[in-house]
Amino acid sequence: MSRIIPRTALLAALGLVTAAGATATVFGTPAGAATAGCKVEYRITNQWNTGFGADVVVTNTGDPVAAWTLEWTYANGQQVTQGWNAAITQSGAAVTAKSLSYNGSLATGGSTSFGFNGSHTGTNGVPATFKLNGVTCNGADPTQPPTTPPTTPPTTPPPSGGKVDNPYAGARVYVNPEWSAKAAAEPGGTRVSNQPTAVWLDRIALVTGGSGKMGLRDHLDAALAQKGSGELVVQLVVYDLPGRDCSALASNGELGPTEIDKYKTQFIDPIAAILADPKYAGLRIVAAVEIDSLPNLVTNVSGRPTATPACDVMKTNGNYIKGVGYALNKLGSIANVYNYVDAGHHGWLGWDDNFGASAEMFKQAATAEGSTLSKVHGFIVNTANFSALKEDNFKIDDSVGGTSVRQSKWVDWNRYTDELSYAQAMRAKVVSLGFDPGVGMLIDTSRNGWGGTARPTGPGATTSVDSYVNGGRYDRRIHLGNWCNQAGAGLGERPQAAPAPGIDAYVWMKPPGESDGASKEIPNNEGKGFDRMCDPTYTGNVRNGNSMSGALPDAPLAGQWFPAQFQELMKNAYPAL
Repeated sequence: MSRIIPRTALLAALGLVTAAGATATVFGTPAGAATAGCKVEYRITNQWNTGFGADVVVTNTGDPVAAWTLEWTYANGQQVTQGWNAAITQSGAAVTAKSLSYNGSLATGGSTSFGFNGSHTGTNGVPATFKLNGVTCNGADPTQPPTTPPTTPPTTPPPSGGKVDNPYAGARVYVNPEWSAKAAAEPGGTRVSNQPTAVWLDRIALVTGGSGKMGLRDHLDAALAQKGSGELVVQLVVYDLPGRDCSALASNGELGPTEIDKYKTQFIDPIAAILADPKYAGLRIVAAVEIDSLPNLVTNVSGRPTATPACDVMKTNGNYIKGVGYALNKLGSIANVYNYVDAGHHGWLGWDDNFGASAEMFKQAATAEGSTLSKVHGFIVNTANFSALKEDNFKIDDSVGGTSVRQSKWVDWNRYTDELSYAQAMRAKVVSLGFDPGVGMLIDTSRNGWGGTARPTGPGATTSVDSYVNGGRYDRRIHLGNWCNQAGAGLGERPQAAPAPGIDAYVWMKPPGESDGASKEIPNNEGKGFDRMCDPTYTGNVRNGNSMSGALPDAPLAGQWFPAQFQELMKNAYPAL
């Protein structure tokens, strides 16, 4: 993936839904444990053939707890097959659900919820007894599922009145079962394998699937199974422009610079046809449109120190503008599709020369090929990058000994120090250019946590502006321009809706554990080249201040599973796992 300073790229996030079938509410305070107590609501939300979905709400009626374990036993041979918001294991008939890092703390009267899909053989009785941290919750009066359940998981119609303001609000997000299985297979990976990540459509072949890969319809069908009767967001990265990623090699694509017609007819049109199928009208589909494309036409063309001939070609032939405009028009015309245009990150577009010009370029693309500004629901920043969400230990207006933070080597006259401030400023800028005032931002937090022992706990020394910034910054890259498989990086904030003003969601758009590019040249049929910024022995170039690349060794091709990176991200996660 490219940038001015280079990149500088079935478990379910199913909604916990209202009861649609069998329910059981269980209370309890055991003898001799007057300070402990619990309430458990178990709901069978839908049932089809030999499958079913269930939600569980846990309420602590005793003293506060820092973590919880819920246990129950099935009497009819049911098996849990997929779960979310809890680590669920089963041994025989006994099921154990344990809290995760973000939902373990329960105050007195506090509640949390999780859910799962399961299988049954015809009888699907509700468990009569639950134990919370060893406390038995007694008094259940379970009822049975409907006697004539539907044969397929139910779907819900789209909200009346068209698109909602924030598609993530009140919704769960699809957990990609392909990524989830890889994550869960890693030591310690079950701690995050239930998190929602995006489906990357970066080759024509991935639209239809095959050769062991799920296609777009496969993912949407799996999403319907996860959805139940609540709202569910499916995140797609639409990423196959002609001459893709003109300023780098690792994420080059399969289409040549002039193949705009093939992009339209063999890539975008089939995607649009599938998404427009009424079968999927009840899903909220978020499309992140063409990562790392438009900013290249501002920052990496003639007249700039980081110019590349390939980017000059794409600016001259106009196929980035045409491709993005066409995608926005086709996808944005579908009632339940929400387009978010890629807007780089602060370490690429935060400088004065890049910021406004890029916003103007977004507007140009959003009004090309029949598209209109209304086809853009929002923008996404930091996709597949490592820029810290918030730098708390220094601010852009700080100075040391009369020298501004902007003059430090790390900030280097940038207007922004982190992604949240950049995203909010970019939102204000595009609104000033005519985009809808309600436009929302997404921030990819999948790899920008920068935790672990290297995370500073306060500002750096005030002996110089560089010691002040370098000693306090969370982002521990050697240089802000380093973008490939960065050593020391960690998982960032977990996906969540509406976390800050103007921000629709924090998302994991780049699936953690998928490589940014190969550490050495690897022949392939995907058009992906060898970029020295992915080589840990590379001593750098003008784009990263002639610094070491900071990349992890032994990385596979972009998009392929990279276990060492996944372990690094878990080890350095912030918030910690």
